Amino acid sequence: MKCENVSKAERLKTDNMATESDLENEITPVDFIQLQEYIEYSRIKVKDAMKEFHAGGKLVHHRFGDNEICFCPYTEVSGVQHNIVTGLERHDSHSVGKWMTYLEVEDFPADLCQRLYWYFQRSEQCCPDQGHHTKDGCVSLKAVSCYFSILEDGNPRDKLEYTFKLYDKDDNGHLDSKEVDKIVTQMMQAAEYLGWDVTELKPVLRDMLKAIDIDSSGTLTQQEWIQGGLNNIPLLVLLGLKVAEKDGQHVWRLKNFNRPTYCFVCQNMMLGLRKQGLSCNFCKYTVHSSCANKNCTPCVRTFVRSKTEIGCSVHDWISADCESNKCEICHKKIKMLTGKSCAWCHRMRHSDCVPLGSSHCDCGLLQHHILPPWAICAMDSSSGSSLEENYLANINSDGHFLQIFPVKDTNPLLVFVNPKSGGKQGKRVLRKFQYLLNPRQVYNLDNGGPNPGLQFFQNLHKCRVLVCGGDGTVGWILDAIDKADMAIRPPVAILPLGTGNDLARCLHWGGGYEGSDLTEIIKQIEKSILVKMDRWSLQVIPADTADEGDPVPNDIINNYFSLGVDASIAHQFHVMREKNPQKFNSRARNKLWYFQLATSETISASCRNLKECLTIECCGVPVELSRLALEGIAVLNIPSMHGGSNLWGETKSAEKLKKRQEVTVDPDALEMCSQDMNDKLLEVVGLESVVEMGQIYTGLKSKAHRLVQAAHITIRTYKTLPMQIDGEPWMQPPCTIHITHKNQANMLMAAPATSLGCFPK
Repeated sequence: MKCENVSKAERLKTDNMATESDLENEITPVDFIQLQEYIEYSRIKVKDAMKEFHAGGKLVHHRFGDNEICFCPYTEVSGVQHNIVTGLERHDSHSVGKWMTYLEVEDFPADLCQRLYWYFQRSEQCCPDQGHHTKDGCVSLKAVSCYFSILEDGNPRDKLEYTFKLYDKDDNGHLDSKEVDKIVTQMMQAAEYLGWDVTELKPVLRDMLKAIDIDSSGTLTQQEWIQGGLNNIPLLVLLGLKVAEKDGQHVWRLKNFNRPTYCFVCQNMMLGLRKQGLSCNFCKYTVHSSCANKNCTPCVRTFVRSKTEIGCSVHDWISADCESNKCEICHKKIKMLTGKSCAWCHRMRHSDCVPLGSSHCDCGLLQHHILPPWAICAMDSSSGSSLEENYLANINSDGHFLQIFPVKDTNPLLVFVNPKSGGKQGKRVLRKFQYLLNPRQVYNLDNGGPNPGLQFFQNLHKCRVLVCGGDGTVGWILDAIDKADMAIRPPVAILPLGTGNDLARCLHWGGGYEGSDLTEIIKQIEKSILVKMDRWSLQVIPADTADEGDPVPNDIINNYFSLGVDASIAHQFHVMREKNPQKFNSRARNKLWYFQLATSETISASCRNLKECLTIECCGVPVELSRLALEGIAVLNIPSMHGGSNLWGETKSAEKLKKRQEVTVDPDALEMCSQDMNDKLLEVVGLESVVEMGQIYTGLKSKAHRLVQAAHITIRTYKTLPMQIDGEPWMQPPCTIHITHKNQANMLMAAPATSLGCFPK
């Protein structure tokens, strides 16, 4: 441990004076939300971080006693895997170190760190554990791990248990009136920060917590808290908990209604200037927060429970805002709160007219893409596949696994959404697709990745995949399709949410989704054409196995591979984003960072004289580099890189070679070589500088230096160089790189004339 000469007691005394006068000893709702945002981007869980403090862990020397783990905030710890703990010391008497941050954020706000420290210090002083005396200047990681676990995604029951332990300060197994009052206060603050209208919220919260006290004892046991909490929607939403998935159960979120909207339970208007209530992601059912626990109309069904219901296409009528729309039966306008809408075809009727019309549902405009509930049935394990062969995500609350029974003349859409792509766009897109389609065919990649969805759709011979994310997300899905061993590999369309989106540009899906109607995009998928795309294997063999570079992020190339100047910029960007994820939450901001790093690279020219550091051989033919002053080399599979640059350039149709050759190195012949993503050939170009990259991007220069077109490429490097594969960078010590053809993926290409609300660049 590193400590200043000043004693801990003196520093604590000085810091205590500063804290009492300048700081609140409570973690504010703003802090709570900020921590949630940090944790959202963290790659490890609290329980994994805690393992480092036990036997065999890197931080075991911070344990104090047999049953408690403590960490002194003044300790500076460096080189810890995943930055589980980061120490920070300042050279004044008011400094408090940065501690217990496994959140992978290098510049964790010092004031937030200080409030966290004093919060847990105060907690220990107010409710000390009998028989255990916390070491001076330390905090118990039992409380810390409990608090941070609340902020993670997870099982609501487990998180409610953690919450109970957090507020049970005296650890007596009950929440008394003071502890309950503190919960109400904290929830009020959180609700106000989240934008709820809190005018009448406090009595609602008190009544809600009173209702949890089943035996009216004036205290809450852990069982009462958990059982009652699972049935209290506002409590779950305020604590950031997700309601357990159960068919017919609403999935709530806070929402601000910018036009007159009514609660479907009490039928009163949703009043307030900020977020006035809750809305269901699946069916748009709207309620006051105080009405969420009352008898709400069930949400849409997503599957049927009997084989006799398979193929029985019937409307699923739900309460909806149908005001000013015409009833399909009587053709009269529907007034507020008097209409219903079908969850699948979205036809509208007066509530009184619902039984008068046909019950048959054709799923409306999206009938070819929707997987309706009558195409999914809950099956016993004895009926076919075993439970072990099915992912838990496709098993319902009754323990039955869900099986798809294809609907004739349809191509159900399997949607994968990366909620972290495109700032907050991913989350909005996820909600929109859950409403437009059956939620069972829309998968959040944060919840188990793509395998549950692919497993669910594996026996469908006609389906399409839509990937909502960046190029890295698309590559992830293509890899998963390879490994899933599906009967027929489904074609893949892209809704670009990332920063570069080079593959999406080549397939005419645009350079970035800008909020256009998702229904139109789905219809465009219906009109798209199937194309093949080459995929390439990348093998990296270190020259010296003792040289430990960064791990190679992938062994498959879908778009491009590069080394040198552009990879250097990408690597710097990657390092900055890993340290400060909150600063990289939009495409516009990301591009500004890229521009700043590119400017810096122009000045430093860190990759000059690249030809002295490597050799290139294609199909046994060496590539001559001595005549060029290059700072970068790029191996291309598609005609887009750096967010829209065509480095190979256009080749006039009259000049194209009629016959493809395994390798072409002659400069004159290269001028007649065109680029195609399914010709089983790669194109290699040289980049002179960052300035040349900018000239190509803006159109001031038509292309980079064409070096070779070949079916197999070998690159040997003699120094550590920055490299990237499909936008994922790393630093690589001297090595030999082999690039060979792997297979071809089925992709969907949109009509070139339609941009779908996406910018082409």
